[in-house]
Amino acid sequence: MNPGTATATPSVTATATPSVTAPDPRPAPPRAPARPSAAAAVHSVSAATTVLLALVAIGAMIHEPVLIPPLAASAALIHSAPTLPLAQPRGVVVGHMIGAAAGYAVLAAAGSSAWAAALAAGLTLALLTLARTPHSPAVATAVVTVLQTPAPARFLPLLFGSTVLLVLTGYAGSRVRRKAPRYPAYWW
Repeated sequence: MNPGTATATPSVTATATPSVTAPDPRPAPPRAPARPSAAAAVHSVSAATTVLLALVAIGAMIHEPVLIPPLAASAALIHSAPTLPLAQPRGVVVGHMIGAAAGYAVLAAAGSSAWAAALAAGLTLALLTLARTPHSPAVATAVVTVLQTPAPARFLPLLFGSTVLLVLTGYAGSRVRRKAPRYPAYWW
């Protein structure tokens, strides 16, 4: 063979074997939860509505608004997704108290403004994460605290009592209907 000439490599022919596809190692993408039965939907909606109406009634009796938007969001989580970490008592009760505390701290340091409310929301999220108490409505409690500047001596006991009432109605509601998921999944 001459060094200046190209050599041909023999071609390798593949034998015809059936191809076997390896299973895809990636997990399947998450899917939306199954639609609840009509009875379950009516039960969840009526339980959440009942506790929210109770908060309005309590507020009317004491001439103080007790129902705030974050509590409505908490009721929705407790009654429609009772097994999620966001719905558990620790997150609901402690989370709202952390949100209020962060709101009052930012209010004292920076006053009442949309900028301060945004800062309070971020601080609350950080504190909730550190405390392992996930509850997104508690972030809104911090915003409400900064923007509405409620008197702490009245607001904090009402907030605490309201969150405990939400948890107790979630507990009771999950035991009324036999097939309902049990609430809470864990207390602390």
